[in-house]
Amino acid sequence: MTTIPAPRTGGEALVRALAAHGVDLVFGIPGTHNLELYRHFPAHGIRHVAPRHEQGAGYAADGYARTTGRPGIAVTTTGPALLNITAAVGQAYSDSVPLLVVSPGMPLRHPVLPTGLLHETRSQTAALSAVAAVSHRVSSVAEVGEAVARAFTLFRHERPRPVHLEIPLDLMESPEPTGPPPLAPPAAPRQAAPTALRKAAAALSAARTPALVLGGGARRAAAECLTLAEKLGAPVLTTANGKGIVPEDHPLSAGVSLHSPSVRRRLCARDTVLAIGTELAESDLWTTELPLTGTLIRIDLDPAQTYATIPAAHPLVGDARTVLRALLPLLDGPPSPDGPRDVRDLLEERNAETAARDARWLPYLRTLRSILAPDAVITSDQAQCCYYGALPHLPLGPAGRLLHPTGFATLGYALPAAVGAKCADPGRQVIALCGDGGLQFTVQELATAAALGHPLPVVVFDNGGYAEIRDGMRARGDTPYAVDLPPVDLPALARAYGGHGVRADTPAALGDALRTALTVPGPTLIHVPEEGAP
Repeated sequence: MTTIPAPRTGGEALVRALAAHGVDLVFGIPGTHNLELYRHFPAHGIRHVAPRHEQGAGYAADGYARTTGRPGIAVTTTGPALLNITAAVGQAYSDSVPLLVVSPGMPLRHPVLPTGLLHETRSQTAALSAVAAVSHRVSSVAEVGEAVARAFTLFRHERPRPVHLEIPLDLMESPEPTGPPPLAPPAAPRQAAPTALRKAAAALSAARTPALVLGGGARRAAAECLTLAEKLGAPVLTTANGKGIVPEDHPLSAGVSLHSPSVRRRLCARDTVLAIGTELAESDLWTTELPLTGTLIRIDLDPAQTYATIPAAHPLVGDARTVLRALLPLLDGPPSPDGPRDVRDLLEERNAETAARDARWLPYLRTLRSILAPDAVITSDQAQCCYYGALPHLPLGPAGRLLHPTGFATLGYALPAAVGAKCADPGRQVIALCGDGGLQFTVQELATAAALGHPLPVVVFDNGGYAEIRDGMRARGDTPYAVDLPPVDLPALARAYGGHGVRADTPAALGDALRTALTVPGPTLIHVPEEGAP
């Protein structure tokens, strides 16, 4: 006897498909057009966190994804709500973060010409296609489950990047016979071709001055990267997204140093460079050129990266862990004895080059490191205290994470991303590290953090506005204009949102405030005024 599938609305079909793929948490804001989703979340065991702005929902889902390694899910309603999240989608695309954004859309038979329907938008899929890897509009309820499975297939089998799924309004509410949702196949890590592996191994074995450059695509291969570095005796440099893959207190680790001209010069002089899971792009190097004189070997899941930016002499396409496990047994020869000395020289030259600029943050960063647990998650913003301070000078190991918005370089990332990271693992220490300018892009998410009630320190270095742009104007010989912000009582603002707020004028005061903030419920904004700020 044939079983007729039960009728389900597009909203229920979506929620069933998410639950079938293990989703248990979504970030979003309910609206007139997405209420059918909210009707079904509780019955399928899916929790919901409501940030105060859709951009915050996107950054929170991003922080959740980077912390767990699982896709982050964000839900919006139509029109302005979906457009509000596009900055977060662009950031997730830039940093290869698996993010699924679900929204309603105009009805299937909606006229091309405007009719004045609530939240009417000319083309949501056209808008999201410009920033996401895929923007897919379904045409039936039965297609909803398949579209979700396709998104998870992309996350598991290709370079993970954001996907937008649109369900037309009439399908969202209309029941149609729908069977069980299909499931994305389990991840199957790709292996590089045997011939390519042998050629790369021969080049590495013959290298006299090898070096490693690790990006975010190497994160799942932390143990293999360390073994490789020690086997070669090679200095290890990382991008922002690769920070801490190799412990930064290891004698072969030069940390996040590619922004230093002297370090780049030394890297370009090496006879062999192995780059793993990195684009070697301007946002990694802080320059458009890296004139390598030696042999470049690249390991990347994305085949295009083996010839993009800087073409590889030996391209290895595949999952970093899988490729390295096959590559390591093929290497022979003793490790270079000069690696630790090379790293000391690199760091000494880097630190001398940036001492005048970076020294102001070092005592505060040492205080943070002395208090935070080894597995703490630190979310950062596009702020000087983060890219000049924490990235090169706050050491991490593989257990910890620093989540930084590279590439797209959005402002306002740190606070909502910290909310997402804390939702991912409430028992783990999470802190947000911000500047005063970037914080105010998403400061309303203090209310979200207060409602959740998890301890969440938010450390804000206040330089009185947009200091990087102010410095850039001065470097051009211009008079700074429109970059100084009126002072805000940020601790009082945090208290108004239901959290806590204190001022820390010294590293010792920051330490006292941080110890307390890690134990009290809700967010604690720790305001650190920078010397010399307007």
